[in-house]
Parts: sequence; structure tokens; C-alpha cells
Amino acid sequence: MKLVWSPETASKAYLDTVKSCENLETHDAAELISAMAAGWNAKLIVETWSYGDAVASSIGLNVASQQTNAKHICIVQNSRTESAYLQAIQEYPSPLNLPETIISQEPGDAMKELQGIDFLVVDWRHKEFAAAALRNAAFGSRGAVVVCRNGYSRSSSGFSWRRALRDREVVRTVTLPVTGGIEIAHVAAMDSGKSDKSKRRWITHIDQRSGEEHVFRK
Repeated sequence: MKLVWSPETASKAYLDTVKSCENLETHDAAELISAMAAGWNAKLIVETWSYGDAVASSIGLNVASQQTNAKHICIVQNSRTESAYLQAIQEYPSPLNLPETIISQEPGDAMKELQGIDFLVVDWRHKEFAAAALRNAAFGSRGAVVVCRNGYSRSSSGFSWRRALRDREVVRTVTLPVTGGIEIAHVAAMDSGKSDKSKRRWITHIDQRSGEEHVFRK
């Protein structure tokens, strides 16, 4: 069984997020992120958040979680960050359910406790925090969608989706030129047992000008 796209759910999440974020100075592509999470019918949505970050995408994820009846979890590094995150969320139209927060100085430890992640959002401005979350993420059998905000900076750091998500197969990557660059990776569903799968090879090509990573099946 794989993640299945629902344009109707995506559209509703998009519009509801626009309404929820209408008083924010910057939407930080919250509508897009919300639509993706809802459209793919994510049941476990996880994000990392650091002190001082914008909260728009978090509001969008919360809207998406209400559309799909998903669990929305935010990993923060300390209690100060947790308080700032929850206060920022509650300053805007009250969500039906506040996100669950997990305090962990080492996000890898927290990620190991979360099984079956469908949708993961990290911010590459906090490289070490984001990398640890990606490295230890336990994705669901249906596959997953991973979003890296402020992704333009990753190209200069030698980042590779296939290395970051070393235990799972990445079938598609996309770079969107908005708000510092949004990098999206689609993680394959678990092996369905097809005999020809082992014969397929994946080839990675790095665009030398843009630094973008493209993954091809051969």
C-alpha cells in the first residue's frame, strides 16, 4: 500500500491555511507544505523547530493534521523553545488540537521513538539538528514525503538525499525556488515483493550549476 494523492483534501488544506495565516507578514510557503501533507493523507506528521523560527509552516501542518486526522508532532531542543513554539502557535486562530511537542537535545533519539512517519519537515538553517532528524527517521511502509526548508544552502554542504535517508529508497526529488528553496524528497513504499525490483538501479546526477540532485531509475 502506498501514499495516495487526494487533490480535494490538498485544496481544502491550502485554503484553510491561507485563512489561518492571513495576518502573518510571511507565509513561508505554509500553504504549499500544508497542501502536500494533507494531499498525501499523512497520518504521522513530524517537524523540527528551533527558537526564533517562523511559525507559519507549523500552522499549515496543524491545519493538514486536522484534515487527515493525523498526529502532529514537533521536536524542539529545550523547554524554552517549546514554550516559544506553543505560544506562537496559539497567537493565531486556535487550532482544534495543539501539536504534541517532544524535547530532545539530540533529535535522533526522539526520531527513533517515532515509527511510521508519513511527512517530515526540517529546516536546513539548523543543519546539525535537521541532519540528525533525517538520519534517524523511521518512515512508514506506505512511503513518505520529506521537506527541507531553506534548502538552497544544502547544495554547498555536499548534502545528498540518498546519504541522508540511507535506509530507504528515494524515488524522486524536487527543488522549488521559494522562501530560500524548498527541497522535497519522496521516499519509496516498502518492498512489495516484486521480483524485478532488485534488478533496478538508481543513478544520482548533481547539476554542477545549481547543485540540485536528480535521481533516475535505470
